[in-house]
Amino acid sequence: MVDLQLLEHLETFLTDHRLERFNKVLSQRTKHFTVATEDVYQLHNTSAVMRSCDVFGLQELNIVEETNSKSIDREIAMGAQKWVDLNRYHSVKECITDLKAKGYQIVATTPHTDDCDLYDFDVTKKSCFFFGRETDGLSEEVLRQADSFLKIPMVGFTESLNISVSAAIVLQHATSKLKKTDIDWQLTETELLEKRLDWCKKTIKSYDEITTRFYNAKK
Repeated sequence: MVDLQLLEHLETFLTDHRLERFNKVLSQRTKHFTVATEDVYQLHNTSAVMRSCDVFGLQELNIVEETNSKSIDREIAMGAQKWVDLNRYHSVKECITDLKAKGYQIVATTPHTDDCDLYDFDVTKKSCFFFGRETDGLSEEVLRQADSFLKIPMVGFTESLNISVSAAIVLQHATSKLKKTDIDWQLTETELLEKRLDWCKKTIKSYDEITTRFYNAKK
């Protein structure tokens, strides 16, 4: 539960420009779509995917680290690690179970006999787009539990794209199409308040001192 009085007090320490920017960005944030990466080996790929999540308004990124466990490259993420929530999982099963419990359909981004062209994808369904390893692609576990299979149309000799490029293409198309629907895709009021507080905490250097003084003054 967010303390509204504290939040309002903290926001007085932000410049008008920063506060306006926060509100503008939050108005375009969504949890209707999310992304999951499975054991991606190249660190810059995961970091670039996080950057795409921020650019296209996805609030959460899910990372499965059964084999490969690495930190986000701050230079490549370009600060996105401050604004996008990162959920880490030790296994694919754990990740999929959690996502399905949250109401997401599992979308495997890979050519398949029952695949769907990106331009025909039904954006009204709450979806998590899964992207696999650079060389091996998605695991059999993801393919087995997938509710849908999605492919990006390609007309050249090359049959695949870099994972970060694929993610950017999928997210740009899906979010643009989503915002043209009547779906309630934005964050809830509670989620907005939580993010406002979280971003204040990550932005205000003297956050702890200000918070302590605020509560001491109320005693």
